[in-house]
Amino acid sequence: MIDLLRDNRLKFYGLLQIVGWGGYGVLNLLIMATMRFGRERETLINWTMISSVVLIIIAGIAVSHLFRMLIIKLNWLHLELKYLAPRLVFGAMVCGIAIVIIISLPFYFDSNLNFDFQQLSNSLPFLLMHWINLSIIMLLWSLIYFTIHYFENFQQAEIERFVWEAAVKDFELKTLKSQLNPHFMFNAMNGIRALIEEDPEKAKRSITQLSNIFRYSLNVERSETVPLEDEIKTVNDYLTLEQVRYEERLRFSVDIEPAVYFVEIPPMMVQTLVENGIKHGISKLPKGGSISVKAAKNGDNLIIKISNSGNLNEAEMNNSKGFGLANTKHRLSLLYGEKASFTIKNAEKMVEAVIKIPIGGRENESYHS
Repeated sequence: MIDLLRDNRLKFYGLLQIVGWGGYGVLNLLIMATMRFGRERETLINWTMISSVVLIIIAGIAVSHLFRMLIIKLNWLHLELKYLAPRLVFGAMVCGIAIVIIISLPFYFDSNLNFDFQQLSNSLPFLLMHWINLSIIMLLWSLIYFTIHYFENFQQAEIERFVWEAAVKDFELKTLKSQLNPHFMFNAMNGIRALIEEDPEKAKRSITQLSNIFRYSLNVERSETVPLEDEIKTVNDYLTLEQVRYEERLRFSVDIEPAVYFVEIPPMMVQTLVENGIKHGISKLPKGGSISVKAAKNGDNLIIKISNSGNLNEAEMNNSKGFGLANTKHRLSLLYGEKASFTIKNAEKMVEAVIKIPIGGRENESYHS
């Protein structure tokens, strides 16, 4: 792939060289023909003019190509403008002199290959004008070369940035989910541990619910989003298990608007917040408490509210070690950018966590399509 791109660049460069200098040579030929028009109507173009133009084209291609090699060798492509500008001006002037010498010398030798100094001295003003003209042309050539190179590097950098961002986001999403799943499974198994001896029938149902949770966890391992309905089934199974563990100390309710069951959400997000509500809220209360999960459509957004008894202090809100609150914000940011939000606050002896997710509006859709 890299070799193909390099070959295409070289072909494009060669084509521009031929077209550019060829066009400059033809323009010179037309100018010379126009200058002869008033004096020698019978012959507008002769072989001397044609040979002169051919020399201009060959010399221009050769000298500019050598100048390009020098630019690359001296690493001018990475210089700041204040250091690059004087080098380009000086280089263009030197290249102008070189081209003038190449195209002029053959015309100052007589038939015996003796150099005609008299003819040269008479032509000095013309040669000076020609040198200034070619120096300007070489400076324009340099500007075009650097402009093309700049945009090429800019596009390549943009592509690499997009690829890098996509890889980072994909890695972060997979890492976050892999950290969430073991944490969740550990707490779920603790919830049914006491059932085995106390109530075998409930233990069997709990094992079935736990197997459903395991299945869900395995199925979403490679998914960045899942339907809300699937997440809520897991939440119900988890709350049922925890209710067996906490008995009358835990009361829960789940109220989901039917219209939002199809909305895609990050997997284990609601489950993790429910788990945190029990672990950091209800479990710390001697008399226990209640937890509720509500989801409804509000405009173009899905609003999910998880409320639990308890009080969340500032230190707990800023604690990211448990992959709960900070993790929720991070995952929403990765998938939806500023379109989604997560807030959590204390309200009348309750902790309220609210998730806002755009319905069908993922920011990074193009990365994963």
